[in-house]
Amino acid sequence: MVGVGYLDVTGVRFTLPDGRVLLDDVAFRVGEGAIAALVGENGAGKTTLLRIISGDLTPDAGSVALVGGLGVMRQFIGSVRDDTTVQQFLVDLAPPAVRAAWDGVEAAELAMMEDDDEPTQMAYANALATWGDVGGYDVEVTWDTVTVAALGVPYENCKYRGLNSLSGGEQKRLALECLLRGPDQVLLLDEPDNYLDVPGKRWLEERLLETRKTVLFVTHDRELLDRVADRVVTVEGGTAWVHAGSWAAYPEARAARHERMADLRRRWDEEHQRLVDLTRTMQQLAKNSPDMAARYHAMQTRLAKYEAAGPPPERPPEQQVQMRLRGGRTGVRVVMAEQLELTGLMQPFDVEIEYGDRVAVLGSNGAGKSHFLRLLAGQDVAHTGGWRLGSRVVPGFFAQTHAHPEWLDETLVDLLWRGEGDRPGVDRGRAMATLRRYGLAPSGDQLFRSLSGGQQARFQVLLLELSGATLLLLDEPTDNLDVLSAESLEAAIGAFDGTVITVTHDRWFARTFDRFLVFGADGQVRETPEPVFDEGRVQRAR
Repeated sequence: MVGVGYLDVTGVRFTLPDGRVLLDDVAFRVGEGAIAALVGENGAGKTTLLRIISGDLTPDAGSVALVGGLGVMRQFIGSVRDDTTVQQFLVDLAPPAVRAAWDGVEAAELAMMEDDDEPTQMAYANALATWGDVGGYDVEVTWDTVTVAALGVPYENCKYRGLNSLSGGEQKRLALECLLRGPDQVLLLDEPDNYLDVPGKRWLEERLLETRKTVLFVTHDRELLDRVADRVVTVEGGTAWVHAGSWAAYPEARAARHERMADLRRRWDEEHQRLVDLTRTMQQLAKNSPDMAARYHAMQTRLAKYEAAGPPPERPPEQQVQMRLRGGRTGVRVVMAEQLELTGLMQPFDVEIEYGDRVAVLGSNGAGKSHFLRLLAGQDVAHTGGWRLGSRVVPGFFAQTHAHPEWLDETLVDLLWRGEGDRPGVDRGRAMATLRRYGLAPSGDQLFRSLSGGQQARFQVLLLELSGATLLLLDEPTDNLDVLSAESLEAAIGAFDGTVITVTHDRWFARTFDRFLVFGADGQVRETPEPVFDEGRVQRAR
């Protein structure tokens, strides 16, 4: 029998270390069996809210109540310690009682290696009994099902494999299979679709549509939101509100809510000004007429009570993200490749990309798409065949994983001041002005490591603007961008004076391009006249 799971968040408040209030009086409910999307601008506090719900952070005020057990998938699976194995990863995703019992068995086994006396043997036997009591052996059967489904390998054959040896998509699939098949009835999923190829995203959509669990998930994939979410929880202006409907109706509902908020605030301000004016009039009358003194004091009391009650919340300010990717004129032929083969990933292919082309590189994970972009960016990628860039082509590379360890302990302003490679440094004034256009000015003095994934993505795009690149090589640029930022990026690409090649699994984003290279699982690279996410369609059309 499937259990009941639901989540209640009441009056949650959270203050950042620098004193800024990130969340204030956040309250919402995700009822039994609901699939709720948690949305908001990058840096609005979505991941922080999930960490509060999961118990990783303690709020300053408020409470979280849940029934049915809680399973959590965090945004950056790859951030776990380097020596984590598949086995330990699955243990970490298990319910608390299972984790505790596992630790007990591990400790008893280590003790047995040191001393094999009778008390140690009894402790080991008790640990195994506890493991059985919490359903540990059934959990191991589930883990076997999970690894076969996610990796195609039985649990016994992969449990000691390093998690960092798996691709990002394999890590996500492993976590999702474990949580969706596990006993917890409430799931928190932070960016569950990141690193999944389109078949993986479709698999996730179907699993979420068929599950009877209660799910609260963060995503910026507009297709996933449109297909799966039956309600939308929005974090904005430091609080949260719920749209009890589909994503298709959400933009209109949000605009109507903002209009109501602006109207209520305008009415409050007008009434406040009327009371202030009336109080001042009474004050003047009271100076000349003792009979008016009592009415003046009553008016003062009324004004004080009105102000003490406070105004309704203001309409949240619209995020202003203005990406300006300028580029510059290059030769007609921008990328030329003849019999190019990335070793072990694809068969030789020819391609010619011209100035102004907008090329989306599509295909399943592991087909060589990211390697192709890194090769064009000048990185060391094993290959055969020939390729070259055209005249005046300056490549600018956006890394999917934001993998810049040299930036982690630097602030954004310092990174911009120092410059890098051919990108000149800029003074603080220009740095802050540029950061402001990307919605990053409040984070200018924050360390790069402390930014959300979306903020890191926006900063990478900002650096492309300053680099003078005429060829943009974008590896999954919309993965962590909120919807508004993704739309701003689309507009910037449309206005860019140059050539754009992007690897993407974002179906919404891909449809804004005009050329499509499909890297097939069979090693063939094909060009199609429209975005094709089903490789079978490409092969049948040959």
